[in-house]
Amino acid sequence: MKVTMVIPSYWAREREVGWKEGDAIYDHPTPLDSEGTLLRAIQSIEKLEDKDFQLVIIAVATAEDIENQVEKKIANIIQSSNPGVDVLLFGHTHLNQIHELLISEGKKEYNDLLQLRGYANIRNLCMFIPHILDSEAAVLIDDDEVFEDQEFMTKAKEFIGREVGGKAINAVAGYYLQPDGDYHVKKPSRSWMKYWDQYDRMNEAFDKIIGTEPRLKETPFVFGGNMVIHRNLFTVVPFDPDITRGEDIDFLINAKMFGFHFFLDNQLSIKHLPQPKIHPTGMQLREDIYRFIYERVKIEHQKEIKGMTRVYPKDFDSYPGCFLKSDLEEKIEKACKLLSEDYLAEGDRAGSEEALRNIFIAKTDAVPKYDPFQRLCKLQKRWRELMLFTSHEKIRSRIRDIIL
Repeated sequence: MKVTMVIPSYWAREREVGWKEGDAIYDHPTPLDSEGTLLRAIQSIEKLEDKDFQLVIIAVATAEDIENQVEKKIANIIQSSNPGVDVLLFGHTHLNQIHELLISEGKKEYNDLLQLRGYANIRNLCMFIPHILDSEAAVLIDDDEVFEDQEFMTKAKEFIGREVGGKAINAVAGYYLQPDGDYHVKKPSRSWMKYWDQYDRMNEAFDKIIGTEPRLKETPFVFGGNMVIHRNLFTVVPFDPDITRGEDIDFLINAKMFGFHFFLDNQLSIKHLPQPKIHPTGMQLREDIYRFIYERVKIEHQKEIKGMTRVYPKDFDSYPGCFLKSDLEEKIEKACKLLSEDYLAEGDRAGSEEALRNIFIAKTDAVPKYDPFQRLCKLQKRWRELMLFTSHEKIRSRIRDIIL
């Protein structure tokens, strides 16, 4: 089985310059004047027993004017590494050449499907590149992780593309081990979390899926930095670029709508060592509000379409299902009021006002002004057309030459 592992790496301006208006927003991009975590991730591949795969590093810049610097930075990191596998770099230079090729073939309309900005677009490239490299499976990893299990790739390949219990295994999720080696999310308890009980519900779901037998079971959640996707799925269903956060679970929802099952392997773990998030709590909560409202509307707007499967919030219990139901606005209002009080108690009036503004945003800007389900169906159709077009050996070989 030919397999491609893809690791996106996010880079920002030098630390003293910081973020500028118009720059893309990611959780913790690495400043160009620091080393980051990518080399550590690549070097940990040395531990793997099975090195029969290609590794692609996607160079993601937060701004157009630092793209070349980011590509050079990552090229140097790759050159200094020695993981024992073939390592390729994919950046804006390569993407621009692919765009030009598509234009020359009269397929300019597909260029918007291949972009290096936004989490979902990056994940789509994590599937498009293995497709071009003619791989049967894509393994999606993040650069703030390290491999500790020597048998990781053996396990990653074990079920993908097979049938288990009469169901085709086209998507396998692994899970994260925290720095202390446990899979539970550990966050300090705050009063507002009584209503926004995200971490409790996540841990409840983790215990049910990760912490019990059998080893392989259907899952309502998935980790974007530890998943294995078969070409039967990645040539059919894309990540949805209209969601700004939580694109991994959103992809699981999309896949389920198109009849694919997502399974979690409770032996497929990777150590997650993320940098601290730089955004205030109220802003992080706002991103989740946008995400869950969007997904709930997408689910509510489903139509009966031949070949598609209708999904319901309860299908994703306990997490994220508990945030996709009719009481979502109530949870938002109660949590944000308590968070606002916490900010006031700390003397942060601006933070308090922003927390309250989340309640207003949940009823206005966070509600899509279009039908997300209808847009997903159009997106899926175009994605499939792109994959079919780039399956022709003449086109595939020309794009492969760009990547290689």
